[in-house]
Parts: sequence; C-alpha cells; structure tokens
Amino acid sequence: MEFKSHQPIYLQIYFHICEMILNDKFKIGEKIMSVREMAIEVGVNPNTVMRSYELLQNKNIIINQRGIGFNVSENAKEIILEEQKKQFIEEELPEIIKKIKMFGISIEDILKNS
Repeated sequence: MEFKSHQPIYLQIYFHICEMILNDKFKIGEKIMSVREMAIEVGVNPNTVMRSYELLQNKNIIINQRGIGFNVSENAKEIILEEQKKQFIEEELPEIIKKIKMFGISIEDILKNS
C-alpha cells in the first residue's frame, strides 16, 4: 500500500479497509486480518493499524469478538456508504460544482460524456 502525505496513515488504512468491505474482499460477518497481519501487509507499526481498527470499531463497521478477532459487522456496508456519501456531498461536490461553473460545463456536456 502506498501512502499519501496529505492524510494520516491510520485514516488511509481505515479507508482501505472500508474499500475492501465495499468490494466484498471482506464480507459481512467475515473475520478480517489481525492487527499484526495487517501491519505486516501494509508495512506499518501495529499501533497505527490498531488506531484504524479502533476507529472502525467505534463506527460499528467491525466488531471485536474476544478470542476470535475482528469481524465485519452486519451493517458495515450501509455505515460506510452513508459516511462516504456525506463526505462527498460536503467536501468534494462543492469543488466539482465550482469547476463546472468556472468552465461553463452544461448538463448536456456531462450527459454526453458519461
């Protein structure tokens, strides 16, 4: 995994795991990698991965089953989609709309190229 400098690594791991859940690489109810396994896979300190897992757990995307490990929660996809949709509307869409207006792009231009 290649990290970007503009965002904390634990958040990048968080979004990476969310993407894996949305793409069914981690299925609902399925056990995900342990903190150590994930740390080795992405090449970071286990404490960094633990921060990502704690965030996932706090948002009810994964659940910790004592003695078993972390599993994807039943509502994980819905939680992730709602969060990412909200983030897109609040953070990314305004910038896109600004550029559409600045470049004089019409709805017809958008539909023609989609």
